[in-house]
Amino acid sequence: MKINPIAKTLRKVAPRIGAKVIMEPKWGKVGQIVFKSGRKRYFRYATLDLNHIGSSDIARDKDYAKFFMDRMGYPTIRGKAFCSEKWASQIDSSESTAAAYRFCKKLGWPVVVKPNSKSQGRCVFVVRTRREFENAFREVSKIDSMILVEQLVSGHDYRVVVLDGRVVSAYERIPLSVVGDGRTSILNLLKHKQKMFKHTGRDTVLKLDDRRIVHKLRRQHLSFSSCPSDGQVVYLLDNANLSTGGDSKDVTNTIHPAFQKLAVDVTRDMGLRLCGVDLMVDGDITSAPKKGAYWIIEINSAPGFDHYASSGKTQMRIIEDLHLEVLKAMDTDV
Repeated sequence: MKINPIAKTLRKVAPRIGAKVIMEPKWGKVGQIVFKSGRKRYFRYATLDLNHIGSSDIARDKDYAKFFMDRMGYPTIRGKAFCSEKWASQIDSSESTAAAYRFCKKLGWPVVVKPNSKSQGRCVFVVRTRREFENAFREVSKIDSMILVEQLVSGHDYRVVVLDGRVVSAYERIPLSVVGDGRTSILNLLKHKQKMFKHTGRDTVLKLDDRRIVHKLRRQHLSFSSCPSDGQVVYLLDNANLSTGGDSKDVTNTIHPAFQKLAVDVTRDMGLRLCGVDLMVDGDITSAPKKGAYWIIEINSAPGFDHYASSGKTQMRIIEDLHLEVLKAMDTDV
């Protein structure tokens, strides 16, 4: 039985408060937490028995969540959801590929095309031409019936984790990259990075056949066989998810109070106790927010921490402490 990383962490920290974790033995994906009080809580993968079902379901649907955040005045990224061709035919909708392309032209290139209800940066494309758009829309349609088209905004990508009205973790997410040495190809640098992940216990798998990497390299006039100069940083993906090989930089102790308040407020207003608030900041999160220079990318009611935890001993300690706080929260009624 292979136990998921969340379960491993919960098992490790639960005895600190006299709690016990019981795993379903066949698949190792779901478990029960038994507290000293006798209270029983449950989890499945990264979904913990903490947030209300309605709020969690809304958070998982990026378009629905954006609608309510917009209504409440939060700064979100301009965009719209469209149907896959298959889903459009089933519900008799005209809001599919052609309508999405017209919206792209209205927004202006480049745009982001991504699944409406998936996570971990899966099938997130930055497209600059009609051909790229059509390819991306087709790829996303394979895994989701609803496809988001959004304006591209630039800046630093952050995740801020909120638990019961306070920020418990914040870190910058940096896209997958390699650093040249003047003699090694990008392909071999990537393979070396994968070996380092394995050596340090990080279970992130770099997908060398990801076409987004090829496209990103091509836009930089590079290929897998290119040998970057000594010290040259080459970014290989546009999205900064740790699950796709990105790196992290902890900012928990330096995040500006106004950004803390933003994350706490949107978590509360979306009806969540635990939430990962993803922000794009045109500037630095340690400075006060500037109007029009920051956006909520999305919110996550079941933020996974396994990739972050496996990026270093300090990060592992942060995540263990966070899960200890989560366990304490699960033993209360709010």
